[in-house]
Amino acid sequence: MRARFIVDTNVGKLARWLRMLGYDTLFINDIDDEELIAIGLKEKRVLLTKDTQIMLRRVVTSGRLKALLIVDDNPKAQLRQVVRATKLDQERKFTLCLECNEPLVPKRKDEVQELVPSYVFKTQSNYYQCPTCHRIYWRGTHWQRMHQEVETLMGTEE
Repeated sequence: MRARFIVDTNVGKLARWLRMLGYDTLFINDIDDEELIAIGLKEKRVLLTKDTQIMLRRVVTSGRLKALLIVDDNPKAQLRQVVRATKLDQERKFTLCLECNEPLVPKRKDEVQELVPSYVFKTQSNYYQCPTCHRIYWRGTHWQRMHQEVETLMGTEE
């Protein structure tokens, strides 16, 4: 089964990075520890947190809730830690909305003409849309930079 995550508010930026890799990652702003733990248990998600007190709870120490204590403040270093600790692969990169965590839906070029800048429409042919927030994605220079960043991060071994 593919890893699914829930991230604590203290590592919120990590959620976007995990979503870039195609991992179902919940991030709920202003959530208390009890609700965070309840969702993690109910949905069988791995909890990612910097909160050492959560890590001491019986639900975590007993193994009922899988949790990983994130040690670094830098989101890129956090991603490297999660990738190594959980042995994540990159098979589904860029398949989820970075904002909503929803699977992206391929769109025909003619379907997005009014939704993207004219230059993008002229230069790109593959588009994807989030069914929830309706954000449009394409593989332009921003995607290329993110892709290179992920490749660099994933290839970095200590």
